[in-house]
Amino acid sequence: MSRDRWSSRYIFLFAAIGSAVGLGNVWKFPYLAYKYGGGAFLIPYLIALALIGIPLLTIEFAIGQKMQSGALDSFVKLHKRAGGIGFAAIFAGFIVVVYYAAVMAWSLLYLFQSFTNDLPWASDSGNHFFNKVLTISSGVGDIGGVNWILFISLFFVWVMIYFTIWKGVKSVGKVVTITMPLPIILLAVLFIRGITLKGAGYGISAYLTPNFKILLDTDIWLAAISQIFFTLSIGFGIMIAYASYNKKDQNVLGDAVITAVVNSAISLFAGFVVFSVLGYMATSTGADISEVAKSGPGLAFVVFPKALSLMPWAGFFSVLFFITLLSLGIDSAFSLIEAVNTSLKDRFPKLSLAKISFYTCTSAFLLGILFVTNAGLYYLDIVDHFITYYGLVIVGFFEVIIIGWVYKAKRMRDFINSVSKFKLGIWFDILIKFFIPLILVLILIDNLINEFKTNYEGYPDWALRIGWGLIVFQIVVALFFVLRNKNIDEEE
Repeated sequence: MSRDRWSSRYIFLFAAIGSAVGLGNVWKFPYLAYKYGGGAFLIPYLIALALIGIPLLTIEFAIGQKMQSGALDSFVKLHKRAGGIGFAAIFAGFIVVVYYAAVMAWSLLYLFQSFTNDLPWASDSGNHFFNKVLTISSGVGDIGGVNWILFISLFFVWVMIYFTIWKGVKSVGKVVTITMPLPIILLAVLFIRGITLKGAGYGISAYLTPNFKILLDTDIWLAAISQIFFTLSIGFGIMIAYASYNKKDQNVLGDAVITAVVNSAISLFAGFVVFSVLGYMATSTGADISEVAKSGPGLAFVVFPKALSLMPWAGFFSVLFFITLLSLGIDSAFSLIEAVNTSLKDRFPKLSLAKISFYTCTSAFLLGILFVTNAGLYYLDIVDHFITYYGLVIVGFFEVIIIGWVYKAKRMRDFINSVSKFKLGIWFDILIKFFIPLILVLILIDNLINEFKTNYEGYPDWALRIGWGLIVFQIVVALFFVLRNKNIDEEE
């Protein structure tokens, strides 16, 4: 059977950029830039982009395109004992999409609420989010019941994801022509509105004013490297799966550079949108920008909705904002499922993509019910912390070890150069074999040191063991692949 193909290189780039550009571009990057020296943060960020982000993305595109397989089979082709790395990648991605869909369910509910005459969060956005939307419990030990409104919203999110990926790249290719440019257009509209607001300049100044002294702090460098690593969808198996549907002679390096640069440009642009509105909110309420600048769900579902409620035409711009969040989220969500589907299709070619998609989406939906319980936010926070801070870093580390030392960096570089307009030099081998593994180990050590200083967010030990359990499971199954193939070797 011939492998499916993207209809054009542009559709592949739309899909790759759509996967990379997600909620983190809006609710994490702007806050990090503000927290770590404003414009000064761009220095370590761009260095990390050049030395870590683009090389790793190039590697993942090259693996998928050369091996013409999803993450699992691609790593087996790199080395027959390396299949565990592919499993670890798609496992991490699958767990992420399980709770990521719950965040999309919040966005979908907020979108519908934006059409009401009076925005329900206008008087107290924090109370609305935590007590009325999430109906949050007293703590992680108090799971309460299922929030049925969010349950229904979650169901519709998975219906959308299913009908995006049920025909593989054929259906994905059609959807990304809308969902990739749409959030950029909507961000542009919000930006135009934002810079016309009183206090917009104050917010943008806080976002960009450089503090170069902070460059001497190691935290800013680790923050920049971590953001680059996480924002490009590296370590999920997504980019390997997507690139496997390219022709073998497509420009790997060019694709990686375009994807990485566009993703970073959108992150930077999103900061202007966010901080122009936050500047308006701070000015309107008499607060300091530091009091309203937040990251994560607090920004997207508490601070920003409150700021929007203060604006003229609040309902209209709320609709635009939550459509933006949904369109950003859907690309990332279905790409995570597509990484799983591609590996399953490689292993079970007789199964139709529609059936595989139904099984994966249904499984993810059922597992995701935990995140729409009254304690869902606590479990989301715990699982996200361990998968992103440990699961993905571990995958990234072993990925470069396999490429750099087992498959050989020069061998992969020769393939990349054979299909790319610009050629990589021996410096690329040094990055893959020495520099990137060292950086990932330092990030892992820094995360572990912080982990054992105090319990993450004060959660009890038993709750944190859930996160550790996921990481242990990921590692144990990966080792199973190694030992299983070792036994096969010995029998042969």
